[in-house]
Amino acid sequence: MATPSHRKPLAELVEELLTTHGPLPIVAAGDPVLRQGIEHYDGHLDGALLSRFVEALRVTMHAAPGVGLAAPQVGVPLRIAVIEDPAPVPEEIRLARGRVPQPFRVLVNPSYAPVGTQRAAFFEGCLSVPGWQAVVARPAEVRLTCEDENGRAVDEVFSGWPARIVQHETDHLDGVLYLDRAELRSLSSNQTMAERWTQPTPELAAASLGFELPQASL
Repeated sequence: MATPSHRKPLAELVEELLTTHGPLPIVAAGDPVLRQGIEHYDGHLDGALLSRFVEALRVTMHAAPGVGLAAPQVGVPLRIAVIEDPAPVPEEIRLARGRVPQPFRVLVNPSYAPVGTQRAAFFEGCLSVPGWQAVVARPAEVRLTCEDENGRAVDEVFSGWPARIVQHETDHLDGVLYLDRAELRSLSSNQTMAERWTQPTPELAAASLGFELPQASL
């Protein structure tokens, strides 16, 4: 499906998308909407339409399935994203990656800043780059500032896997894909991941594929 024209008023664009029942089509890498500077959300949608759009993002994220989805990934250039992670992983992975459950959240006009200098490197994927994963080093802890869907201010520190999700989705709103930050020698298909790189950390992949894991500090 072609991305709807961004020349339309954004409310009209969202209304058009929501005529589709069920999950929305996810835009794939190569579509310009994923590389644009995304417009600051400033009440472009009335309350009812915003609620419908947020619910559509949630349905689409669950159906994919994924743990986050940004508005540009469904062709809408607004600084809105949703995240949610039930974290159904073994204890060994939970401990290694700091992956803990996250409730459903709406991030409006988010930005983040590193807290401290610690970095963590793990395999990461993206719904807009289906079929592939690569190792990405990111700050292990970040401070997120944004608003929720009701306009309430959010100022919160995230660590571990939740910090990775926050960074990944906020990056989408700045026209950045995870591959822009990845160690490309680590790029692996999902099939290869399942066969070779299911370990909690990517040390074996680094040794086998011939890349160095980034230093722990920024």
